[in-house]
Amino acid sequence: MHIGLIGGIGVAASVVYYQRLVAAMEAKGASLRMTLSHGDIQTLIANNLADLRQPQAEIFAQQVGELKAAGAQVAALTSLGAHYCFAELEALSPLPLVSGVAPLDSYFVSQGLRRVGLLGTRVVMRTRLYGQLARTQAVALDDDIEALAQSYQEVAVAGHCTPSQRQRFLDAGRRMVEEQGAEAVVLAGTDLNLAFDGQDPGYRVIDALDVHVDVLARLAAGKKSLAEVSGKG
Repeated sequence: MHIGLIGGIGVAASVVYYQRLVAAMEAKGASLRMTLSHGDIQTLIANNLADLRQPQAEIFAQQVGELKAAGAQVAALTSLGAHYCFAELEALSPLPLVSGVAPLDSYFVSQGLRRVGLLGTRVVMRTRLYGQLARTQAVALDDDIEALAQSYQEVAVAGHCTPSQRQRFLDAGRRMVEEQGAEAVVLAGTDLNLAFDGQDPGYRVIDALDVHVDVLARLAAGKKSLAEVSGKG
């Protein structure tokens, strides 16, 4: 199946999606058919902070239309923060959408996790992944959300992570484990690999991007049906 990605939100996350999708497909002995539409991260940030869902959904819907014209059969957003307008986009989208949020609750349960800590955008942390974790409790550093979210936004825009930003995220994860009982820290921002890749923070880390990529790869390789992955996000 031909996968369509809305990328550029940010660029580093789009690159990692591409790299990991290729690796996942190679591991399955299948070839990848993928098209990426580049989005504007600054527009997304402005609309997200103002909670302007419909205008952003209309922008994404136009991109999905471009992906469909290029042959894509499904579309996905390469940003969990961008899922704030997923329902609005789903109503407009000319292609079925594959949510990066919907599979997470079942994945955490399959891993035996009862409580997870979240790092990501303001909305992702404040809403505890848009309230979509029904069987897993999510925690976040409510007293530090604004500073963490601002650091994450800066990393996503720049496409790289400074040592001080990396330490902020690593320390935040440790606090959620030690003070809030998180059994794992979830990178619920798809650019956070820039901070955590190659690091050993001393606690379990789950990259939500990997869960999404696994779903997309199984779909692309014909190992999973569209009906199984097109639930609400």
